[in-house]
Amino acid sequence: MTQPAGKQLALQWQCITNGHNGDNFIAELTLSNRSAVPLAGQGWAIYFNTCRKIKPEGIEGGVQIEQVNGDLWRMVPAAGFGTLAAGESRLIRYEGLFWVIQETDAPLGFYVVYGDGTPQARAEAIGDPLILPFVSEGQRHRNANDKVPLVTPATRFADNEKLALLAADAVGKITPTPLEASFGGGQFVIDASTAIVHPDALNAEAAFLQSALADVGVAAQRAAAGKGIVLQLGTVNVAQTGAAAEAYSLEIGADGVVITGASAHGVFNGIQSLRQLLPVDAFVNPLPALAVPFGRVVDAPRFAYRGLHLDVGRNFSSKQSVLRLLECMALYKLNQFHFHLTDDEGWRLEIPTLPELTEIGSGRGFTATETDHLVPCFGSGAEVEGSSGSGFYSRAEFVEILRFATARHIEIVPEFDVPGHARSAIKAMNVRYERLKAAGQLDAAEQYLLTDFADESKYESVQLWHDNVICIAREGAYNFIEAVIADVKAMYAEANAPWTTLHTGGDEVPHGAWEGSPICLAFMKEHGMTTIQELQDHFLARYRDILKKHGLTFGGWEEIALKKETVDGVVHHGPNPKFVDANFRPYIWNNIWGWGQEDFAYQLANAGYKVVLCNVTNLYFDLAYEKDPVEPGYYWGGFINTRKAFEFCPLDIYTTATLNLFGHELGDSLKNSARLTEQGVKNVIGIQGELWAENIRDAGRLEYLAMPRLVALAERAWAKDPGWTFVADKTARDARMDADWNQFANSLGQRELPRLDGLVGGYGYRVPVPGAKIEGGKLLANVEAPGFALRYTTDGSEPTNASPLYAGPVAVSGPVKLAAFTTTGRRGRVVSVG
Repeated sequence: MTQPAGKQLALQWQCITNGHNGDNFIAELTLSNRSAVPLAGQGWAIYFNTCRKIKPEGIEGGVQIEQVNGDLWRMVPAAGFGTLAAGESRLIRYEGLFWVIQETDAPLGFYVVYGDGTPQARAEAIGDPLILPFVSEGQRHRNANDKVPLVTPATRFADNEKLALLAADAVGKITPTPLEASFGGGQFVIDASTAIVHPDALNAEAAFLQSALADVGVAAQRAAAGKGIVLQLGTVNVAQTGAAAEAYSLEIGADGVVITGASAHGVFNGIQSLRQLLPVDAFVNPLPALAVPFGRVVDAPRFAYRGLHLDVGRNFSSKQSVLRLLECMALYKLNQFHFHLTDDEGWRLEIPTLPELTEIGSGRGFTATETDHLVPCFGSGAEVEGSSGSGFYSRAEFVEILRFATARHIEIVPEFDVPGHARSAIKAMNVRYERLKAAGQLDAAEQYLLTDFADESKYESVQLWHDNVICIAREGAYNFIEAVIADVKAMYAEANAPWTTLHTGGDEVPHGAWEGSPICLAFMKEHGMTTIQELQDHFLARYRDILKKHGLTFGGWEEIALKKETVDGVVHHGPNPKFVDANFRPYIWNNIWGWGQEDFAYQLANAGYKVVLCNVTNLYFDLAYEKDPVEPGYYWGGFINTRKAFEFCPLDIYTTATLNLFGHELGDSLKNSARLTEQGVKNVIGIQGELWAENIRDAGRLEYLAMPRLVALAERAWAKDPGWTFVADKTARDARMDADWNQFANSLGQRELPRLDGLVGGYGYRVPVPGAKIEGGKLLANVEAPGFALRYTTDGSEPTNASPLYAGPVAVSGPVKLAAFTTTGRRGRVVSVG
């Protein structure tokens, strides 16, 4: 029977309303047949991805929808479907859990499978649906309790009204803000005659500076002695720093530039500050001679750990995207790259000892068996090749990434997530097991096996998986960890890169895991264990011993340092005393206002753990910048604009805590939350921004989500405490914060983002969206990064670089379209007013 090709089927999706039956939503999916033949009422299934669970009952439109696993769903014709004639459309209405208020909430990655469940099954891509606009209150708010206002051009205008364009010489010249800096009185010109003078110990730093100057047009040469730009090691006296070895001084006078570092890393930091003093235009339009102002800088970081996390497990990012991100990190003196290389949905690093990890675990596409690749997730679709869900770094590519980072004094902290979030590894090792078993090599087959095939545990992970936890009572789990570490250690050695920390994940092990595993239950009985917590502690202890043998710090999400206790049916979390002195480093993410777990980081720091703050309410950069349906990103932890990152107070997170997730006043709900003790303050070693990849389906989305929030992260990680916490009067504190934000916003608009227009070929940061309103027949507009060009039209057309430039209130009649433009003419989102 001839059936329509996948590309001849079209889908349209719309949220009808949220807040249905409490916290559910109603949505409609319209299936259209654009082929010349009918779609039969049997013999096909349409698969798609959505992280919102669909209620199987009450579905209208003659179909059934069921969960396959994770966020993969399957829609099949029910008995009453009939046929879908050529040119006909069918409306399918369903109810789902929670809410859908952003375009990124919509189901994605549709494909049709003909002959589903048979050996002849074939999949054909349909693609993403057309997503209809969210226009009603019921579509735009989660429920009646949602008081977070929708962002509009008018609300943006109000948010930006306290900003003012500063004179260029009133804007800080270096970001993040140095401890001490003074400029004035003349300029030194760097050109081809300028020598980079350095000792052999600073060869790498000199080579980096030479390359960086070449990028902006200056052909400087290196020398062993003389004047010009002198790089040297020496004493740098700074009072406030969490990393004295990174201190530097930078002096610029008539005789040239002298950068003194307490270490090579300190010298490198000074080089980055010198780069920021170069004319901003040179990054887009290189020149053979560039002037830098006379001045003196003495500087060192507030925190030793200044990190950024990138998840490439959920969706893959290319080597080139990673290198571009590392270059930006280096410019802003971030020094730790947390590389989330594995998750349920993908294994992204070649491990030569276990080739199945990338043979099976690095690809996603249509499959009935998962013996060649994994199922689609996050809209990655039917096709394996070219999918955002497929890809891995070869051993050689990873070594290249390590060398690139090391040259920029960035340490890469790899993450191999266990015991949960491990589905890609589990499936890959299952394939290995079956291959070797079939060859009669049973011992070898079981050597790295991660599964108890008889496990009847019932659980569902946060990402809706039912089979993503390794069997931690199997010896294969520990053999597996040893093998991965050994191969990765060899890569670091080849790259001559430092490796001090392995991030083990350890988070979100779903309730119910291991409870129905005969292997785990037998192990517990043999060792006198009565609780799952004891089994998990055993796993952590063995893992700790493996890492200790390799001289590695045990990094992991906060769960590695927390113990769970159930009292009167209520689960309580608290610091686990077993691992305080075990070289554990918890990375703390969960501080959502109103969830009752806001103080985990401070509890753990006070208990003696060295912690990295990754607070979701300020530092999760995969979350949407604002509550606007077209703004990409999730919002389960709130909406995280650049100012949220800038206002983060690591040592007193309550300073800026005013509203809960739904926009309600927190009142005194945090009065009993833990505060840092004097010792606890010393145990906060740094902060880290997080880029999770559920919605990073291409390189452009990665850069959009990363920047400019990364710059705000760097400011908070490096610059000294701005002192807001210590201003007792709220009005005075708010005024101080507004003034500091105005300075930073001007640095973004006038210096940092224009520089990024030229860095690494032009970094694709989020161009600020204008605020605007029409009042008294005049257009009033502003932007959160003063200095950006705003252009507008009044004839209904989209603004271009040739459109009128907004320079102040201007008389208009009728609707206006407005957008911000970068120095290279890249346009941001267009807004309409009037």
